[in-house]
Amino acid sequence: MTRAMGAAMRRIHVGNALSAFGLGFTVPYLYVYVAQVRGLGSMTAGLVLAVFAVAALVVLPPAGRAIVRRGPLPVLLAALVVAAVGAMGLGLAGNATAVLLAASALGAGQAVMQPALATMIVDCSTSETRSRAFATQFFLQNLGLGVGGLIGGHLVDTTRVSSFTVLFGIEAAMFLVLAGVLATVRIPHAPRITDSPDAGRRGGWRQLAGNRAMVHLCVLGFVLFFACYGQFESGLSAYGVEAAGISTSSLGTALAANTLMIVVAQFAVLKFVERRRRTRVIAGVGLIWAVAWLTAGYAGLGHAGQEGATAAFVSTYALFGLGEAMLSPTVAPLVADLAPEGMAGQYNSAFALVKQLALAVGPAVGGPLAASLHGPYVVTFLLFSLGITVLALRLGRRLTPAQDRPWNAAGASRVVARSDAAPESVSA
Repeated sequence: MTRAMGAAMRRIHVGNALSAFGLGFTVPYLYVYVAQVRGLGSMTAGLVLAVFAVAALVVLPPAGRAIVRRGPLPVLLAALVVAAVGAMGLGLAGNATAVLLAASALGAGQAVMQPALATMIVDCSTSETRSRAFATQFFLQNLGLGVGGLIGGHLVDTTRVSSFTVLFGIEAAMFLVLAGVLATVRIPHAPRITDSPDAGRRGGWRQLAGNRAMVHLCVLGFVLFFACYGQFESGLSAYGVEAAGISTSSLGTALAANTLMIVVAQFAVLKFVERRRRTRVIAGVGLIWAVAWLTAGYAGLGHAGQEGATAAFVSTYALFGLGEAMLSPTVAPLVADLAPEGMAGQYNSAFALVKQLALAVGPAVGGPLAASLHGPYVVTFLLFSLGITVLALRLGRRLTPAQDRPWNAAGASRVVARSDAAPESVSA
Protein backbone atom coordinates (compact mmCIF):
# COMPACT_ATOMS: atom_id res chain seq x y z
CA MET A 1 0.00 0.00 0.00
CA THR A 2 1.38 3.43 -0.97
CA ARG A 3 1.48 6.42 1.34
CA ALA A 4 -1.30 8.11 -0.68
CA MET A 5 -3.50 5.02 -0.38
CA GLY A 6 -2.88 4.89 3.37
CA ALA A 7 -3.78 8.56 3.82
CA ALA A 8 -6.96 8.11 1.79
CA MET A 9 -7.91 5.02 3.79
CA ARG A 10 -7.50 6.86 7.11
CA ARG A 11 -9.89 9.60 5.96
CA ILE A 12 -12.37 7.02 4.75
CA HIS A 13 -12.33 5.30 8.14
CA VAL A 14 -12.71 8.59 10.04
CA GLY A 15 -15.64 9.61 7.87
CA ASN A 16 -17.21 6.17 8.17
CA ALA A 17 -17.04 6.35 11.98
CA LEU A 18 -18.62 9.81 11.97
CA SER A 19 -21.55 8.70 9.80
CA ALA A 20 -22.15 5.64 12.01
CA PHE A 21 -22.04 7.90 15.06
CA GLY A 22 -24.76 10.07 13.50
CA LEU A 23 -26.91 7.06 12.61
CA GLY A 24 -26.63 5.78 16.16
CA PHE A 25 -28.44 8.88 17.40
CA THR A 26 -31.66 8.07 15.56
CA VAL A 27 -31.85 4.39 14.48
CA PRO A 28 -32.95 2.97 17.88
CA TYR A 29 -35.62 5.64 18.32
CA LEU A 30 -37.13 5.98 14.84
CA TYR A 31 -40.20 3.83 15.51
CA VAL A 32 -40.97 5.57 18.81
CA TYR A 33 -40.48 8.97 17.20
CA VAL A 34 -42.92 8.39 14.34
CA ALA A 35 -45.54 6.34 16.20
CA GLN A 36 -45.64 8.11 19.57
CA VAL A 37 -43.80 11.41 19.59
CA ARG A 38 -45.30 12.61 16.31
CA GLY A 39 -48.51 10.71 17.07
CA LEU A 40 -48.72 9.15 13.60
CA GLY A 41 -49.43 5.62 14.81
CA SER A 42 -47.80 2.24 14.41
CA MET A 43 -49.01 1.84 10.82
CA THR A 44 -47.11 4.91 9.64
CA ALA A 45 -44.06 3.88 11.67
CA GLY A 46 -44.14 0.47 9.98
CA LEU A 47 -44.44 2.12 6.57
CA VAL A 48 -41.39 4.26 7.35
CA LEU A 49 -39.33 1.14 7.99
CA ALA A 50 -40.66 -0.41 4.78
CA VAL A 51 -39.85 2.76 2.82
CA PHE A 52 -36.20 2.42 3.82
CA ALA A 53 -36.06 -1.01 2.18
CA VAL A 54 -38.02 0.04 -0.92
CA ALA A 55 -35.85 3.11 -1.46
CA ALA A 56 -32.74 0.97 -1.29
CA LEU A 57 -34.11 -1.52 -3.81
CA VAL A 58 -34.93 1.32 -6.23
CA VAL A 59 -31.63 3.23 -6.07
CA LEU A 60 -29.02 0.49 -5.79
CA PRO A 61 -29.08 -0.80 -9.41
CA PRO A 62 -28.51 2.67 -10.97
CA ALA A 63 -26.06 3.50 -8.18
CA GLY A 64 -23.90 0.54 -9.18
CA ARG A 65 -23.77 1.74 -12.78
CA ALA A 66 -22.97 5.29 -11.66
CA ILE A 67 -20.09 4.10 -9.46
CA VAL A 68 -18.65 2.12 -12.37
CA ARG A 69 -18.94 5.02 -14.82
CA ARG A 70 -18.20 8.03 -12.59
CA GLY A 71 -16.25 6.60 -9.69
CA PRO A 72 -17.36 6.08 -6.08
CA LEU A 73 -16.51 9.51 -4.65
CA PRO A 74 -18.99 11.69 -6.64
CA VAL A 75 -21.74 9.13 -6.05
CA LEU A 76 -20.97 9.02 -2.33
CA LEU A 77 -20.98 12.81 -1.96
CA ALA A 78 -24.37 13.04 -3.69
CA ALA A 79 -25.74 10.26 -1.45
CA LEU A 80 -24.52 12.05 1.68
CA VAL A 81 -26.26 15.27 0.72
CA VAL A 82 -29.52 13.39 -0.01
CA ALA A 83 -29.23 11.53 3.33
CA ALA A 84 -28.61 14.78 5.21
CA VAL A 85 -31.71 16.34 3.64
CA GLY A 86 -33.73 13.25 4.56
CA ALA A 87 -32.48 13.21 8.16
CA MET A 88 -33.27 16.88 8.70
CA GLY A 89 -36.62 16.41 6.99
CA LEU A 90 -37.52 13.63 9.43
CA GLY A 91 -36.67 15.87 12.36
CA LEU A 92 -38.98 18.61 11.07
CA ALA A 93 -41.79 16.54 9.50
CA GLY A 94 -45.16 16.85 11.19
CA ASN A 95 -47.41 14.70 9.02
CA ALA A 96 -47.31 11.25 7.45
CA THR A 97 -46.58 12.42 3.90
CA ALA A 98 -43.61 14.53 4.97
CA VAL A 99 -42.27 11.71 7.15
CA LEU A 100 -42.47 9.15 4.33
CA LEU A 101 -40.80 11.50 1.81
CA ALA A 102 -37.99 12.28 4.24
CA ALA A 103 -37.55 8.58 5.06
CA SER A 104 -37.30 7.84 1.32
CA ALA A 105 -34.48 10.34 0.95
CA LEU A 106 -32.66 9.09 4.04
CA GLY A 107 -33.08 5.43 3.03
CA ALA A 108 -31.87 6.07 -0.53
CA GLY A 109 -28.82 8.00 0.68
CA GLN A 110 -27.88 5.39 3.27
CA ALA A 111 -28.26 2.55 0.76
CA VAL A 112 -25.92 4.15 -1.79
CA MET A 113 -23.28 4.91 0.87
CA GLN A 114 -22.60 1.19 1.41
CA PRO A 115 -21.36 0.19 -2.07
CA ALA A 116 -19.70 3.57 -2.65
CA LEU A 117 -17.66 3.34 0.57
CA ALA A 118 -16.87 -0.32 -0.12
CA THR A 119 -15.59 0.56 -3.59
CA MET A 120 -13.43 3.36 -2.17
CA ILE A 121 -11.93 0.88 0.28
CA VAL A 122 -11.22 -1.51 -2.60
CA ASP A 123 -9.53 1.27 -4.60
CA CYS A 124 -7.38 2.29 -1.60
CA SER A 125 -6.27 -1.21 -0.57
CA THR A 126 -4.39 -4.20 -1.91
CA SER A 127 -5.28 -7.88 -1.70
CA GLU A 128 -3.01 -8.14 1.34
CA THR A 129 -4.52 -5.18 3.24
CA ARG A 130 -8.16 -5.48 2.15
CA SER A 131 -9.34 -7.83 4.90
CA ARG A 132 -7.92 -5.59 7.62
CA ALA A 133 -9.43 -2.51 5.93
CA PHE A 134 -12.94 -3.99 5.91
CA ALA A 135 -12.53 -5.30 9.46
CA THR A 136 -11.56 -1.79 10.59
CA GLN A 137 -14.59 -0.34 8.79
CA PHE A 138 -16.93 -2.80 10.52
CA PHE A 139 -15.31 -2.15 13.91
CA LEU A 140 -15.69 1.62 13.56
CA GLN A 141 -19.28 1.30 12.32
CA ASN A 142 -20.33 -0.67 15.39
CA LEU A 143 -18.36 1.54 17.74
CA GLY A 144 -19.93 4.65 16.21
CA LEU A 145 -23.43 3.19 16.34
CA GLY A 146 -22.99 2.11 19.94
CA VAL A 147 -21.58 5.43 21.16
CA GLY A 148 -24.16 7.41 19.17
CA GLY A 149 -27.01 5.33 20.54
CA LEU A 150 -25.72 5.71 24.09
CA ILE A 151 -25.44 9.49 23.86
CA GLY A 152 -28.72 9.79 21.97
CA GLY A 153 -30.50 7.84 24.69
CA HIS A 154 -29.48 10.47 27.24
CA LEU A 155 -30.52 13.38 25.00
CA VAL A 156 -33.90 12.10 23.88
CA ASP A 157 -37.12 12.95 25.70
CA THR A 158 -40.34 11.40 24.40
CA THR A 159 -42.34 14.32 25.81
CA ARG A 160 -40.45 16.89 23.70
CA VAL A 161 -40.45 16.81 19.90
CA SER A 162 -37.58 19.29 19.91
CA SER A 163 -35.25 16.72 21.49
CA PHE A 164 -35.76 14.44 18.49
CA THR A 165 -35.25 17.36 16.12
CA VAL A 166 -31.86 17.84 17.74
CA LEU A 167 -31.01 14.15 17.21
CA PHE A 168 -31.92 14.24 13.54
CA GLY A 169 -30.05 17.52 13.17
CA ILE A 170 -26.91 15.88 14.59
CA GLU A 171 -27.34 12.98 12.18
CA ALA A 172 -27.66 15.36 9.22
CA ALA A 173 -24.59 17.28 10.39
CA MET A 174 -22.55 14.07 10.59
CA PHE A 175 -23.44 13.22 6.99
CA LEU A 176 -22.28 16.66 5.87
CA VAL A 177 -19.09 16.38 7.95
CA LEU A 178 -18.42 13.04 6.28
CA ALA A 179 -18.94 14.68 2.88
CA GLY A 180 -16.45 17.41 3.84
CA VAL A 181 -13.86 14.89 5.03
CA LEU A 182 -14.15 12.68 1.95
CA ALA A 183 -14.25 15.57 -0.54
CA THR A 184 -10.52 16.01 0.13
CA VAL A 185 -9.67 12.33 -0.42
CA ARG A 186 -7.55 11.58 -3.45
CA ILE A 187 -8.65 8.17 -4.65
CA PRO A 188 -6.02 6.20 -6.60
CA HIS A 189 -6.94 5.85 -10.24
CA ALA A 190 -9.16 2.86 -10.98
CA PRO A 191 -10.52 1.80 -14.38
CA ARG A 192 -13.95 3.20 -15.28
CA ILE A 193 -16.33 1.93 -17.94
CA THR A 194 -17.13 5.00 -20.02
CA ASP A 195 -16.71 3.96 -23.63
CA SER A 196 -19.95 2.06 -24.21
CA PRO A 197 -23.35 2.86 -22.71
CA ASP A 198 -24.32 -0.77 -23.01
CA ALA A 199 -21.25 -1.94 -21.10
CA GLY A 200 -22.30 -0.18 -17.91
CA ARG A 201 -25.94 -1.08 -18.20
CA ARG A 202 -27.04 -4.40 -19.68
CA GLY A 203 -23.55 -5.77 -20.27
CA GLY A 204 -22.47 -5.20 -16.67
CA TRP A 205 -25.46 -6.95 -15.15
CA ARG A 206 -25.32 -9.75 -17.74
CA GLN A 207 -21.66 -10.26 -16.97
CA LEU A 208 -22.39 -10.37 -13.23
CA ALA A 209 -25.23 -12.87 -13.71
CA GLY A 210 -22.85 -15.06 -15.74
CA ASN A 211 -20.31 -15.13 -12.92
CA ARG A 212 -21.41 -18.32 -11.18
CA ALA A 213 -19.20 -17.75 -8.16
CA MET A 214 -20.71 -14.29 -7.62
CA VAL A 215 -24.26 -15.60 -8.03
CA HIS A 216 -23.48 -18.33 -5.50
CA LEU A 217 -22.03 -15.73 -3.12
CA CYS A 218 -25.19 -13.61 -3.48
CA VAL A 219 -27.35 -16.61 -2.54
CA LEU A 220 -25.08 -17.24 0.43
CA GLY A 221 -25.23 -13.55 1.35
CA PHE A 222 -29.01 -13.58 1.29
CA VAL A 223 -29.10 -16.51 3.71
CA LEU A 224 -26.49 -14.84 5.94
CA PHE A 225 -28.42 -11.59 6.26
CA PHE A 226 -31.82 -13.28 6.42
CA ALA A 227 -30.79 -15.62 9.25
CA CYS A 228 -28.96 -13.03 11.35
CA TYR A 229 -29.47 -9.32 10.72
CA GLY A 230 -33.02 -9.85 9.48
CA GLN A 231 -33.95 -11.32 12.89
CA PHE A 232 -32.18 -9.00 15.33
CA GLU A 233 -34.88 -6.40 15.87
CA SER A 234 -37.89 -8.43 14.77
CA GLY A 235 -38.13 -12.18 15.11
CA LEU A 236 -35.42 -12.80 17.68
CA SER A 237 -36.54 -9.98 19.95
CA ALA A 238 -40.19 -11.14 19.65
CA TYR A 239 -39.10 -14.69 20.51
CA GLY A 240 -37.16 -13.42 23.52
CA VAL A 241 -40.15 -11.55 24.90
CA GLU A 242 -42.84 -14.12 24.10
CA ALA A 243 -41.03 -17.44 24.64
CA ALA A 244 -38.20 -16.64 27.04
CA GLY A 245 -39.92 -13.86 29.02
CA ILE A 246 -37.06 -11.41 28.42
CA SER A 247 -37.65 -7.86 29.62
CA THR A 248 -37.12 -4.86 27.34
CA SER A 249 -34.10 -3.82 29.41
CA SER A 250 -32.60 -7.28 28.87
CA LEU A 251 -33.14 -6.86 25.12
CA GLY A 252 -31.05 -3.72 25.33
CA THR A 253 -28.39 -5.66 27.23
CA ALA A 254 -28.39 -8.34 24.53
CA LEU A 255 -27.89 -5.77 21.76
CA ALA A 256 -25.11 -4.19 23.80
CA ALA A 257 -23.47 -7.62 24.20
CA ASN A 258 -23.56 -8.05 20.44
CA THR A 259 -21.83 -4.71 19.86
CA LEU A 260 -19.33 -5.31 22.67
CA MET A 261 -18.37 -8.70 21.25
CA ILE A 262 -17.68 -7.14 17.85
CA VAL A 263 -15.63 -4.28 19.31
CA VAL A 264 -13.61 -6.54 21.61
CA ALA A 265 -13.12 -9.52 19.29
CA GLN A 266 -12.74 -7.92 15.87
CA PHE A 267 -8.96 -7.67 15.60
CA ALA A 268 -8.28 -10.83 17.60
CA VAL A 269 -10.57 -12.66 15.19
CA LEU A 270 -8.86 -10.97 12.25
CA LYS A 271 -5.52 -12.59 13.13
CA PHE A 272 -7.30 -15.94 13.22
CA VAL A 273 -9.10 -15.65 9.86
CA GLU A 274 -6.44 -13.84 7.80
CA ARG A 275 -4.52 -17.03 7.05
CA ARG A 276 -7.47 -19.33 6.54
CA ARG A 277 -9.61 -20.08 3.52
CA ARG A 278 -12.42 -17.57 3.28
CA THR A 279 -15.08 -20.17 2.56
CA ARG A 280 -14.00 -22.24 5.59
CA VAL A 281 -14.32 -19.14 7.78
CA ILE A 282 -17.85 -18.50 6.47
CA ALA A 283 -18.71 -22.16 7.04
CA GLY A 284 -17.49 -21.76 10.62
CA VAL A 285 -19.79 -18.78 11.07
CA GLY A 286 -22.74 -20.98 10.10
CA LEU A 287 -21.80 -23.44 12.83
CA ILE A 288 -21.38 -20.67 15.44
CA TRP A 289 -24.78 -19.25 14.55
CA ALA A 290 -26.29 -22.73 14.78
CA VAL A 291 -25.00 -22.86 18.37
CA ALA A 292 -26.51 -19.39 18.89
CA TRP A 293 -29.94 -20.62 17.80
CA LEU A 294 -29.63 -23.68 20.04
CA THR A 295 -28.83 -21.32 22.92
CA ALA A 296 -31.89 -19.23 22.06
CA GLY A 297 -33.96 -22.41 22.04
CA TYR A 298 -32.67 -23.28 25.51
CA ALA A 299 -33.64 -19.80 26.72
CA GLY A 300 -37.21 -20.39 25.57
CA LEU A 301 -37.68 -23.83 27.10
CA GLY A 302 -38.55 -22.41 30.52
CA HIS A 303 -36.37 -24.85 32.47
CA ALA A 304 -33.49 -22.48 33.25
CA GLY A 305 -35.39 -19.91 35.31
CA GLN A 306 -35.57 -16.24 34.48
CA GLU A 307 -31.93 -15.50 35.18
CA GLY A 308 -30.74 -18.50 33.17
CA ALA A 309 -33.03 -17.62 30.25
CA THR A 310 -31.76 -14.04 30.24
CA ALA A 311 -28.13 -15.18 30.35
CA ALA A 312 -28.73 -17.62 27.47
CA PHE A 313 -30.50 -14.97 25.41
CA VAL A 314 -27.71 -12.43 25.93
CA SER A 315 -25.21 -15.15 24.97
CA THR A 316 -27.15 -15.70 21.74
CA TYR A 317 -26.57 -12.11 20.67
CA ALA A 318 -22.89 -12.32 21.70
CA LEU A 319 -22.41 -15.44 19.55
CA PHE A 320 -23.98 -13.64 16.61
CA GLY A 321 -21.49 -10.82 17.18
CA LEU A 322 -18.58 -13.28 17.07
CA GLY A 323 -19.81 -14.55 13.72
CA GLU A 324 -20.20 -11.01 12.41
CA ALA A 325 -16.61 -10.22 13.40
CA MET A 326 -15.47 -13.23 11.36
CA LEU A 327 -17.52 -12.20 8.32
CA SER A 328 -16.40 -8.56 8.09
CA PRO A 329 -12.84 -9.31 6.86
CA THR A 330 -14.07 -12.16 4.67
CA VAL A 331 -17.21 -11.49 2.63
CA ALA A 332 -16.67 -7.90 1.43
CA PRO A 333 -13.08 -8.55 0.23
CA LEU A 334 -14.35 -11.66 -1.56
CA VAL A 335 -16.95 -9.59 -3.44
CA ALA A 336 -14.14 -7.23 -4.50
CA ASP A 337 -11.90 -10.09 -5.65
CA LEU A 338 -14.70 -11.64 -7.72
CA ALA A 339 -15.32 -8.35 -9.58
CA PRO A 340 -13.56 -7.86 -12.93
CA GLU A 341 -11.33 -4.81 -13.24
CA GLY A 342 -13.39 -1.63 -13.07
CA MET A 343 -16.59 -3.41 -11.98
CA ALA A 344 -16.19 -3.35 -8.18
CA GLY A 345 -18.89 -0.68 -7.82
CA GLN A 346 -21.49 -2.77 -9.65
CA TYR A 347 -20.62 -5.92 -7.73
CA ASN A 348 -20.74 -4.07 -4.40
CA SER A 349 -24.12 -2.60 -5.34
CA ALA A 350 -25.47 -6.01 -6.33
CA PHE A 351 -24.40 -7.49 -3.01
CA ALA A 352 -25.88 -4.52 -1.13
CA LEU A 353 -29.13 -5.12 -3.04
CA VAL A 354 -29.14 -8.75 -1.87
CA LYS A 355 -28.58 -7.56 1.69
CA GLN A 356 -31.52 -5.15 1.50
CA LEU A 357 -33.79 -7.88 0.13
CA ALA A 358 -32.84 -10.15 3.02
CA LEU A 359 -33.38 -7.37 5.55
CA ALA A 360 -36.82 -6.70 4.06
CA VAL A 361 -37.94 -10.35 3.92
CA GLY A 362 -36.34 -11.44 7.22
CA PRO A 363 -38.57 -9.47 9.61
CA ALA A 364 -41.69 -10.19 7.54
CA VAL A 365 -41.09 -13.94 7.87
CA GLY A 366 -39.41 -14.14 11.26
CA GLY A 367 -41.59 -11.74 13.24
CA PRO A 368 -44.94 -13.55 12.94
CA LEU A 369 -43.29 -16.98 13.15
CA ALA A 370 -41.41 -16.09 16.35
CA ALA A 371 -44.46 -14.58 18.03
CA SER A 372 -46.73 -17.59 17.51
CA LEU A 373 -44.64 -20.71 16.75
CA HIS A 374 -41.63 -20.59 19.06
CA GLY A 375 -40.20 -24.05 18.43
CA PRO A 376 -40.55 -24.02 14.63
CA TYR A 377 -39.01 -20.54 14.57
CA VAL A 378 -35.80 -21.70 16.26
CA VAL A 379 -35.62 -24.91 14.20
CA THR A 380 -36.12 -22.97 10.95
CA PHE A 381 -33.25 -20.60 11.56
CA LEU A 382 -31.05 -23.34 12.99
CA LEU A 383 -31.43 -25.07 9.62
CA PHE A 384 -30.70 -21.80 7.80
CA SER A 385 -27.47 -21.49 9.79
CA LEU A 386 -26.42 -25.01 8.85
CA GLY A 387 -27.33 -24.09 5.28
CA ILE A 388 -24.74 -21.28 5.48
CA THR A 389 -22.07 -23.88 6.21
CA VAL A 390 -23.13 -26.07 3.27
CA LEU A 391 -23.34 -23.13 0.83
CA ALA A 392 -19.94 -21.82 1.94
CA LEU A 393 -18.21 -25.15 1.41
CA ARG A 394 -19.79 -25.46 -2.04
CA LEU A 395 -18.70 -21.93 -2.90
CA GLY A 396 -15.12 -22.95 -2.15
CA ARG A 397 -15.23 -25.31 -5.15
CA ARG A 398 -16.04 -22.40 -7.48
CA LEU A 399 -13.29 -20.06 -6.32
CA THR A 400 -9.74 -19.86 -7.57
CA PRO A 401 -6.94 -20.29 -5.02
CA ALA A 402 -6.24 -16.54 -5.21
CA GLN A 403 -9.87 -15.74 -4.34
CA ASP A 404 -10.22 -18.23 -1.48
CA ARG A 405 -6.63 -17.96 -0.15
CA PRO A 406 -5.40 -14.50 -1.21
CA TRP A 407 -2.40 -14.52 1.13
CA ASN A 408 -0.92 -17.50 -0.79
CA ALA A 409 -1.14 -15.60 -4.06
CA ALA A 410 0.42 -12.51 -2.49
CA GLY A 411 3.22 -14.55 -0.96
CA ALA A 412 3.86 -16.32 -4.25
CA SER A 413 4.06 -13.01 -6.12
CA ARG A 414 6.67 -11.74 -3.64
CA VAL A 415 8.71 -14.92 -4.08
CA VAL A 416 8.55 -14.54 -7.85
CA ALA A 417 9.57 -10.91 -7.59
CA ARG A 418 12.57 -11.80 -5.41
CA SER A 419 13.63 -14.65 -7.71
CA ASP A 420 13.33 -12.36 -10.74
CA ALA A 421 15.47 -9.77 -9.03
CA ALA A 422 18.15 -12.24 -7.92
CA PRO A 423 20.06 -12.56 -11.20
CA GLU A 424 20.37 -8.78 -11.48
CA SER A 425 21.83 -8.48 -7.99
CA VAL A 426 24.28 -11.30 -8.70
CA SER A 427 25.45 -9.79 -11.96
CA ALA A 428 25.79 -6.44 -10.32
